[in-house]
Amino acid sequence: MTKRHLFVFFFCVPALFASSSALAVPGKVLGELPSPGPAPTGLAFDGDGLWVADRRTDLLYKVGQGGIVLKTLETPGFLPSGLAFDGKRLWVSDMEEGKIFQLDPEDGTSLKVIDAPTPKPVGLAWDGKHLWVADEKERRLIKIDQRDGTVLKSFKSPSNSPTGLAFDGRYLWVADRKEDLVFLVSPEHECVIFSFKAPGPFSYGLAFDGQSLWNADYQEGKLYKLVLDDGESAALAEGKKERIEVSSFILNYGPSELKSLKAFLSVPADRENQKLLSEVSFSPQPKSFVNDQYGQKFALFEFSGVKALGRVEIRMSVDAEIKSAAHYIYPHKVGKLSDIPEEIRSVYLKDSIKYDIHNETIQQKVKEAVGEETNPYWIARKLFNWLIAHMEYKLSGGWETAPQVLKRGSGSCSEYTFSYLALTRAAGIPSRYVGSYVMRGDDASWDDVFHRWAEVYLPGYGWIPVDANAGDKEEPFKQAQAFGGIENRFLISTTGGGDSKYMDWGYNLRQEWTASGKTKVRAEDAADWSPMK
Repeated sequence: MTKRHLFVFFFCVPALFASSSALAVPGKVLGELPSPGPAPTGLAFDGDGLWVADRRTDLLYKVGQGGIVLKTLETPGFLPSGLAFDGKRLWVSDMEEGKIFQLDPEDGTSLKVIDAPTPKPVGLAWDGKHLWVADEKERRLIKIDQRDGTVLKSFKSPSNSPTGLAFDGRYLWVADRKEDLVFLVSPEHECVIFSFKAPGPFSYGLAFDGQSLWNADYQEGKLYKLVLDDGESAALAEGKKERIEVSSFILNYGPSELKSLKAFLSVPADRENQKLLSEVSFSPQPKSFVNDQYGQKFALFEFSGVKALGRVEIRMSVDAEIKSAAHYIYPHKVGKLSDIPEEIRSVYLKDSIKYDIHNETIQQKVKEAVGEETNPYWIARKLFNWLIAHMEYKLSGGWETAPQVLKRGSGSCSEYTFSYLALTRAAGIPSRYVGSYVMRGDDASWDDVFHRWAEVYLPGYGWIPVDANAGDKEEPFKQAQAFGGIENRFLISTTGGGDSKYMDWGYNLRQEWTASGKTKVRAEDAADWSPMK
């Protein structure tokens, strides 16, 4: 059997690796092989089979169908960690020696040795021209000239414990052994795009075979074959079933009577990651239901003659199953700005008083962040990156316009959202916001603060959640998780573009009244969460 025949048999024929007819999201396990050694670290694919480095045996194994060992070579150092194949030669990083070795894969002869650019070179990858090194101590991804080790590029690792590294022809893939995640990284833009859960508890080496990603798990001693792109762009997980009871207590402290009182409650609906398990119930019954210009439904309550020291109570209750959601966006697959439907553009590119998108400050910040970028994903992402780099969370009081917030450099979740919407609309990316009630820490909890974030429209993917407030973190992977991800602790009740006919610039609840004279009115709004049995 020739090597080419072996490759076809190993990677295409066995039932273990047969693809399902159903679409699968990135990270789904297609099959697995036993590791040839007890402590697998680095992985590489040479066009014919997988090479596996093993820490305990100090051997490099080439494996075939069913995990059969086709060849073994001695490692050139004492602690092999990363592997890469450059089309002709193997490269091996060694954490004990702090070296990177070039080997002849036929007989294991060491052809070259260079000093690693950092103290703990764990992962290796070949991008077609140069080597990439993942360093666990300095937590960086580094591109080097393989001739002498000269550093060509260096940027922060997605997380604190990078191990495996692979290149798929466009992107880098990085494994992390502590977060148990695998990250997609743009080497051009130096940032994480998305991540998925690693298949095992100690994710180590990575290799790309031309279609799928392979991941060696050190603890389980297995080699997993993973889906990279099967056309499925979103995944739901970790569902929670909760009863959410919203209450609004409106108190008239007087001394005058309220001649009229209106209260609007946003009515939640099914969404991608939330399913209502009951009818939405109200007490008392609303006078009517109305929809604003964005299609958001509201329950309208009306009262009259609320005397001084009088109190009005409004309640809404619903059972819902809420799941976390992750969107797997490949930037090169996002369409052009011209692909965005006109019905989306006409509504969600509009200017308004809170946005002021033609303001010199907004225009200047867009130019500073975006430059000559034309890809809608990277326009939206660069604006996100810029915002979290220049803002800090602070409840300053009031909702100022986006230019004022950006000049100040701080704001609440609403001001993060208004600012991001202004920047994206000014750059030609349709955007809107969603408002929610929040599960605060425990499954049984209450929320009287609420939360909102943005959604951007990316052609080919649709509406994508972007929470700049939540993404304002130090770790690059946590920043990326806020661009396309939602946790399972939000009941989304409001979707809008701002200046709603009934909600104005607020979300969830709003009250308005008229009085016969001087009076003081206070509304106490909260949402109670309780897990369903």
